[in-house]
Amino acid sequence: MAKATLESPEITTNPTTPKSGAPKKSPKGKGGKAKGAVEGKSGTDSSTLAPGRRQALDRALAQIEKAHGKGSIMTLDGDRLAGIKCVSTGALSLDLALGGRGLPQGRVVEVFGPESSGKTTLALTVAANVQKNGGVAAFIDAEHALDPTWARKLGVDIDEMLLSQPDTGEQALEICEMLVRSNAVDIIVIDSVAALIPRAEIEGEMGDSHVGLQARLMSQALRKLTGAIAKSDCIVLFINQLREKIGVMFGSPETTTGGRALKFYSSVRIDIRRIGAIKDGENNVGNRVRAKVVKNKVAPPFRLAEFDIMFNEGISISGDLLDLAVEDNIAQKAGAWFSYGDIRLGQGRENSKQFLRDNPDLFVEMRAKVLESRLGPVVPVEDAESGDDPGK
Repeated sequence: MAKATLESPEITTNPTTPKSGAPKKSPKGKGGKAKGAVEGKSGTDSSTLAPGRRQALDRALAQIEKAHGKGSIMTLDGDRLAGIKCVSTGALSLDLALGGRGLPQGRVVEVFGPESSGKTTLALTVAANVQKNGGVAAFIDAEHALDPTWARKLGVDIDEMLLSQPDTGEQALEICEMLVRSNAVDIIVIDSVAALIPRAEIEGEMGDSHVGLQARLMSQALRKLTGAIAKSDCIVLFINQLREKIGVMFGSPETTTGGRALKFYSSVRIDIRRIGAIKDGENNVGNRVRAKVVKNKVAPPFRLAEFDIMFNEGISISGDLLDLAVEDNIAQKAGAWFSYGDIRLGQGRENSKQFLRDNPDLFVEMRAKVLESRLGPVVPVEDAESGDDPGK
């Protein structure tokens, strides 16, 4: 604290007359280290600043990152944070919207949206990816509505996944806390916040008023959980539902259940909504969904991703890749035909998706090019196939 107090006045020093001691530090001194660390990690472009202000800013940013950790401050285009481990969501477009690598470990994540928009499917896909990376997944089914057949189809190893169907909200959150503090679980999915009913409401009579009980329960639980979650590298993913506020004249009347605490403590909040149906003739075979990252503490927020959720397979990885490749001009679309270089992928989107599924080598090559186009050459090609966490 003393060091920060002594150095902070240099931030307000007149750039034309910097303090005599600070700019004259040797490269091995504090100024040289801070400048190198910030330019290499957070990507701060301070070339337009006067020398005194530039070095003061470099030192301040280095001190902030040292005191509060990687990702506590960054430029708006700082997509990749090497110090934070992440898990893929299963949708490449959503991974890119989240900063390039997926959901951060050791953080609280909230996924919310209308009914049948793909919230549970997304959560189960993340759990499946955790298991594929050798991790342990737990599912707290407060709604008592988990379908094991669908979970298995999404890639979840249901024989290894931990499942709890609690009776009250207190019981669910106590189980969550015990799992987090064990340091042996990598992801806990809670489905859903709206179903975390306080014990007093369960034991009371139908029609009794229980104002603010659930909000107080969530606030207390998250105050206790947040620190333990960060130390355990466990993702705690809350699925939430939408409600409407009465009497709102301007702006959106929609809000999520459980009060404001979850909004505050979440490092990532994803709003997922169905925007269209995917049809095969007269039959609906899937949904087109749009996910908006409405809050992101580890990368720039407010990015959008669109992908398909098919009723027979879940998130369409090949369809997502095809859309991104066309958008980046890696694949071409002429009329109904899709092509990749000299290779014709197929006539129509569904045929092209099937071609990519049937040719995994081509899929890996195309995905690597999309990643390089979006993130630069720093992403290893082998991560494109497996979706493994580059931070591990």
